[in-house]
Amino acid sequence: MSEASLIARYLELGLRVGRHIDGYVDSYYGPVEIARRVAAEPKFSPEALRADARAILGEIDAGSPLEGALARIDAGPDTPERRRYLRSQLVGIEMTTRVLAGEEVGYADEVEACYGVRPKRVPEERILEAHRNLDLVIPGSGPLRDRLVAWREAQAVDPGMLAPAVSSLCDDLRERTASMFGLPEGEHITFEYVTDQPWSGFNYYLGDLESRVAINIDLPVLSISLARLVAHEAYPGHHTEHSRKEVGLVQARHHLEESIALVGTPSCLIAEGLADLGLDVVMGIHPEALIAEHFRPLGINYDAEVIAVVAEAGDVLSGVRANAAFRLHEDHADPETVIDELAHFGLQSRARAAKSIEFLLNPTWRAYTSCYVEGLPLCRDYVAGDPRRFERLITEQVIPADLVPNSPAST
Repeated sequence: MSEASLIARYLELGLRVGRHIDGYVDSYYGPVEIARRVAAEPKFSPEALRADARAILGEIDAGSPLEGALARIDAGPDTPERRRYLRSQLVGIEMTTRVLAGEEVGYADEVEACYGVRPKRVPEERILEAHRNLDLVIPGSGPLRDRLVAWREAQAVDPGMLAPAVSSLCDDLRERTASMFGLPEGEHITFEYVTDQPWSGFNYYLGDLESRVAINIDLPVLSISLARLVAHEAYPGHHTEHSRKEVGLVQARHHLEESIALVGTPSCLIAEGLADLGLDVVMGIHPEALIAEHFRPLGINYDAEVIAVVAEAGDVLSGVRANAAFRLHEDHADPETVIDELAHFGLQSRARAAKSIEFLLNPTWRAYTSCYVEGLPLCRDYVAGDPRRFERLITEQVIPADLVPNSPAST
């Protein structure tokens, strides 16, 4: 058995895998000496990393203390919930090392191991029903996709108004989040606008209660999705979860495993699900009228009544991304064909469909889309309109299995 605590070995393992995969370590603000040591050592082979993941899993299952026999006096409590959380994370890391080593792994198996849920294709009939609902409200004549694409692109935010709109929304969402759940004193967000990325927005959590949120402007940013994007990345989404857990888990309870965020682990599915749900929690399930108040003084086009219908259909249409992932990675369909399918069933322009496929073809992110498709309904069903349950998601260590109905941990 290694003399290092299982927590320290977990941090080392995550950082070592991150040396192989750009973007795998989403954030790290743990012990500096661990990061320096890993950065200075030779790269471990994928096979060695997999063996280490399995060894740590074995010690957790055998009941070895998380903090080691010579734990510091301020070590975090060794609870069943903490052990279950750490174990689920390690299962995800172990799967990543298998893929990294070149093992052929089925797409659904990869998602299940990494994110704690088994992905499903969305039935075509549900998608077509969403199309029928949209057909009733999207203005104009001609094919629905053409009308919806034209309507969406008409909601593009003038680049000169983007920063003021983000600032206005962020201030409101921050106030609502602080009122409902509380925010750590001194937390802070900086926004920046970037290009040449496969995502629409990204939260870089820097530690010390600070985030840098990047918004991708490769394609025009649409007013219909801007509030949800700000809520997702900032309040009460990623920044809120990271900063509250830094204070409540890392600083107060010394759960140092929370100081690293790793792609390909179940915590990502929880994080993306709660972040997608956040706008509805703090503004209500139909926040369109409130959002319109932010945009009206800025002259930003925002058709609140139509957007409410589009948002409901969008929940179903987001599942088209899951179908596209299956087409690429299980059916091995040609990417150009899948772009056309995504544009058709997702009712979007080919340029936006191509951007989504770029995300799905990225080795780091190919399985990640399930965090959005599966994470939101899982978190929404668990929260069920109860802010106290949402607060649990942004405060405690939970895994997807904890949110399943009839699970003891979900009550």
